[in-house]
Parts: sequence; C-alpha cells; structure tokens
Amino acid sequence: MNQDSLGKALYALIRRDLLLAYRSRGEWLNPLVFFIIVASLFPLATSAEQQVLALLGPGVIWVAALLATLLSLDGLFRADYEDGSLEQWLLSPYPLPLIVLAKLCAHWLTTGLPLLIAAPVMAVLLRLPDTAIATLVATLALGTPVLSAIGSIGAALTVSLRRGGMLLALLILPLYAPALIFATMAIDAAIHGLQTTGHLLILGAMLVLSVMFAPLAAAAALRISLD
Repeated sequence: MNQDSLGKALYALIRRDLLLAYRSRGEWLNPLVFFIIVASLFPLATSAEQQVLALLGPGVIWVAALLATLLSLDGLFRADYEDGSLEQWLLSPYPLPLIVLAKLCAHWLTTGLPLLIAAPVMAVLLRLPDTAIATLVATLALGTPVLSAIGSIGAALTVSLRRGGMLLALLILPLYAPALIFATMAIDAAIHGLQTTGHLLILGAMLVLSVMFAPLAAAAALRISLD
C-alpha cells in the first residue's frame, strides 16, 4: 500500500458518501430543517426585543446546531454496519482511523457545512449585531467539526444497537459542553466589543485535538462493536 492508493481510497469513500447523501436528501436535509425550525421558533416563545434576542441568540443557535448534528450521528456508521462495509474496512489494508476520518469529512460536508451556511440568516433573524455574525460563523466553522469528531466515538460505540440514539445522546452531550461554552462566550464577547481571539484559539485547539484523537477512539470503538 502506498500513499497514492490510500489517497484514492479515501477520496472514493468521501465521494461515495456524498453521492449517497445526495440520493437520500432527507438524511442531510433533516438536520438543516431542524436547525432552522428551532432557531425560528425561539423568538415566538420568548420575546422579539432586540436586547433579549441578542443576549440569548448565540446560545440558541449553537444549541440548535449541536442538536442538529446529534440528530445525524446515529446514521454515521449504521448503514455501513448493516450492509457489511464495516467488516470490509477491518479486513482492508488501509488504516481504520483514516477511513473514519474520511467518513467524518463527508459527514461534516453534508451536515456541518449546511448549518454553517444557514447560520448568518438565523443570526439576522435573531437580531444579532453585525459585528457578532462573523464570530458566529467562525465558531461554527471551528466547532461543528469538533461535534462531528466527538460524536463519531458515540456513534461507533452504539452502531450495533438497534435503538442506540438515546444512549448516543447520553454519551456525547456532556462531551459537547466545552465547545458550546467557548463558542457562546466568543460570540458574547463580540457582541460587547471585546476580544474573541482567545476563545477562537481554544476552539481551534479543540478542533486539532479532536481530529487527531477522535478517529483513533472511534476506530477502536468500531472494533469493539464488531467483536
């Protein structure tokens, strides 16, 4: 096995997942629609005053993005488990963590990227200041891959369970707390005209660490699930 064949295999896997997502549009549209509905209904349930929305809006958008990502995680490996692809991955000469990383890239492109594109519209709807919208987009660009990476561990652990969605949520939600906290703190700092560099750097560090170690943990969890 050489690097050229490995790169082609990972590219083929990402392309395959994107094609499957395109053919099954509901799988990637459902999280996006959920995200839009939650963010849109919030002003109706609380208040339409700009001060209230600017105060609570960052948390609402991030919680909606977090739950939308969680909604899509149960199917990250399930289809591959049901059709036998996971067993073929274990038998293939390619490193399983890199295969998981390719799956994560495809998952983010079909889940995280649409949320990232829709977020500025939701920010305007929730009357966030213009100065905070760029920070919101930056936190989502750094944070949504973290959500996918951490979520892959729980998805791998519950892939063999028929009704693992609730267990997946219980396993993963506490691990999402640091990303949620620092992201909302960065947006709040931008609203008040404060520096956001420190918060964004911490999110960037989370992204690097999650991309480095989450595929290893998810690969180990997949091996356990298939034993």
